[in-house]
Parts: sequence; structure tokens; C-alpha cells
Amino acid sequence: MPAPSTSPAGAQWFAVHTLSGQENKVKTYIEKFKKPEELDDFLFEVLLPTEVVSEVKGGKKSTKVRKLYPGYVFLQARLYGEDGKLINKPWYFVKEASGVIGFVGGDRPSALRKADVDEIYARIEAASGKEVPKVQYNVGEEVKITDGAFASLTGRIDEIDPDRGKLRVSVSIFGRFTPVELEYWQVQRMND
Repeated sequence: MPAPSTSPAGAQWFAVHTLSGQENKVKTYIEKFKKPEELDDFLFEVLLPTEVVSEVKGGKKSTKVRKLYPGYVFLQARLYGEDGKLINKPWYFVKEASGVIGFVGGDRPSALRKADVDEIYARIEAASGKEVPKVQYNVGEEVKITDGAFASLTGRIDEIDPDRGKLRVSVSIFGRFTPVELEYWQVQRMND
């Protein structure tokens, strides 16, 4: 999902600082009330970048959505007129929303640079359709297998395939090392 090449006239991207855990509420509020408040010409896209994270607890695999930028939503808006002055109506609408601490830049919101916006979209693209393990592993690390035919055995990570979420682990079976392909969630660190 690359950054849009065209944007509404005068629109810039801004970071809005929110209370912890209020990001979804702020995003929903802006999207729901910008039309009734007649702000469609000032407030455009609201981004809340997320990724899907998987972990295993008690032998059960679970997934949850984690925010890539906790405490922030990104807003494409026209907050400044052609004269460079702040347009009060959209600024107050967002600033006074429940859960909003304020714009990054305070009373004179700072627009994000194009490079920053491109990076946000690149992170959204990288996270799209993938499950990221909550725990990251390293080649050579000792792990305990928690699920499958080799459960309760220990092994050493020989190879990591993050795109597929797989590990190749050497397991000692009858005194011989055998490579086994496992999913991230089927192992845990030895000290966990």
C-alpha cells in the first residue's frame, strides 16, 4: 500500500498524539463525525498502522493486533490556509476529541515530511497479511519445542524464514541431529 501520489489540495499529514489505548476511539470519532461537522473539505484520511502478532501461551496459539505507532494516529488534513494561518475549525475538532492529547507541534501542528509518510506506508505494507511472532529468534539459539511430534525436546535454530514464519531446528534424536521445520509459535526460548 504505497503512499498515495495525489492528495487533496493543501492537504498534509499530521501526527496526532493520543492517550494510550485510545487510538482506535480517536480514529473512529474523526471518521464518524467529520461529515456531520462539515469537515470533509479539511479532514481526509486517518491512519492507524497495525500488525498481527502471534504468541503461544499455555500451549495455545493466539494472535492479536498490535499498533505500529502506539499513542499516535496519522491524519491527512488541510489545517493551514493559503495565507499560512491555522484553520481553527478542523484543528479544534481534532484537538478537542476525547482521547486526543494534541497535535505533534502543539498549537502550530508540524506536518510530517514526505519521507516520514513513505516510511509509515512502507511499514503498513510490510505488515500487511503477515503474522509477526511476538518473540524474535536468532540462528544458533537453543529452544524448547512446545508443540507437535517433537514437543518437550530441545534443539538449536539453524535457519529462520521470517516470510513463512518457520524455523529449521536441529533436534537430537537417538544421538543424531535431525533438522525439523517448525513454526515460530511451536518453540520457546530456553529461559522463558
